[in-house]
Amino acid sequence: MEYKKPSSPGITPRLIIHGGAGNILPSNLPPPKYKAYHDSLLKILAEAHHFLTSPSSFPLSTSLSTSSLDTVTFAVTQLEDNPLFNSGHGAVFTRDGVNELEASVMVSKGKKKRGVGLMGLQHVKNPIKLAREMLLRGEKDLEGGNGEHRGPMAYDVDGNVYSTGAQGHCQLHKFSAEKLAHQWGLETVGPEYFFVQARWDEHVKGLEKEKAGGAATWDEEHFFPQGTCGAVALDSEGILAVATSTGGMTNKLTGRIGDTPTLGAGFWAEEWEEEYTPKAETLHSHSGPALILSDSLLGLIADCFPNPMAYSPVPTGDVDPACLSIGDRAFRSSAMSGTGNGDSFLRINAVRTASAIARYRGSKSNSKTSLQEAITEVTGPDGELVKSAGNRWRKTGEGEGGIIGIELAVVVDGNGEKKSAVSHIVDDYNCGGMFRAAVTKKGKAVMRVWKPDQHEGLDAYEGEGKEYDLRDWSSHFNAEKM
Repeated sequence: MEYKKPSSPGITPRLIIHGGAGNILPSNLPPPKYKAYHDSLLKILAEAHHFLTSPSSFPLSTSLSTSSLDTVTFAVTQLEDNPLFNSGHGAVFTRDGVNELEASVMVSKGKKKRGVGLMGLQHVKNPIKLAREMLLRGEKDLEGGNGEHRGPMAYDVDGNVYSTGAQGHCQLHKFSAEKLAHQWGLETVGPEYFFVQARWDEHVKGLEKEKAGGAATWDEEHFFPQGTCGAVALDSEGILAVATSTGGMTNKLTGRIGDTPTLGAGFWAEEWEEEYTPKAETLHSHSGPALILSDSLLGLIADCFPNPMAYSPVPTGDVDPACLSIGDRAFRSSAMSGTGNGDSFLRINAVRTASAIARYRGSKSNSKTSLQEAITEVTGPDGELVKSAGNRWRKTGEGEGGIIGIELAVVVDGNGEKKSAVSHIVDDYNCGGMFRAAVTKKGKAVMRVWKPDQHEGLDAYEGEGKEYDLRDWSSHFNAEKM
């Protein structure tokens, strides 16, 4: 009987979004308000997942198949347009009563700049679209260059020279960024667009609390937004992308720059090659009489081992060295978006730290650290973020926050053909709650604010942790039924 090698596995697109984290408690999020967040997150998740998995004519589409970059931009645009969330139309106010917005995008591979951040925006309707544009235009900026090359220059109608894509820069502030938004045709608005009464009330309440001896940015009983909105997606090409957008911390100093536009602090994405010692190679290296197997037999033995996806539900089993043939290569990638007290994220470079733990701990052995384990070390209970607050924990809001992300592990053979691909959605936080929604491996939509049994009385919150059919929340499917 002729042995037939199984076909190369595909990569299933994945998606997770978040709407902020902090002192979110049942006492300050009554069920009717919870339902507004619940429904909004699930609708945005369903629309973005449909966009990710369907051919689309949406203006952000840049190829025949939908990219993870376009998907996270699409998702965060909807979060920016929703007044419930601290970004875009719903951004918090500085202590001077103005809005200053920040946004960022990053991909695990495939773009020269990899990641960009914008800050101090006051007129760009959707900052996340500007961030995406700056990333894409970086391809021409850096083409054929050595880091000093800044690409071709263009001229405006007055003959003034300007860059076609922010040169080789990865971060821009206020006026320069908004000038590019005008040049690139992105929609701009007046400051009044960002005004939301609930945010103004929080601004005023925080300043009054400060006069009474408290903190203007955080409260032990109430939820003052200090987090962000974000999305992480994996596309069928195996590319991870993250998008994050925020108004910053309630009553921050005007001009303050947070973690959201800072690479490594509030967002990160990367891919790396792992080192494994295949079992066949280990046996071959043992002392004693040599057992020499042909490459074809080695490949046959490896391909006959069970697929790790079939029996290993935990990330540490995604790549089984026993399944590797000589010549196989294993790659891992991560993408994450952070939310919470941005200054704390900055102090420990939180999101890049989590990726570095997953990448480098055990890098020379077959025992790897999963991304879930890594983010728990950083932003879980008693993690690095909590430690960074010291004795100010639960007094100032410092250290509070959470991270969402996706991890991918791919094995390819000597010809570059995929042999296996396993992905995981991850999240953790250390505070009262984190607004988040994700599509499970079963294709179900799940929204959560809290962890199971974190607080008492959660029975009143219908839908918390419930698995839904994505079609129940999709306008595309509901339109077809009409």
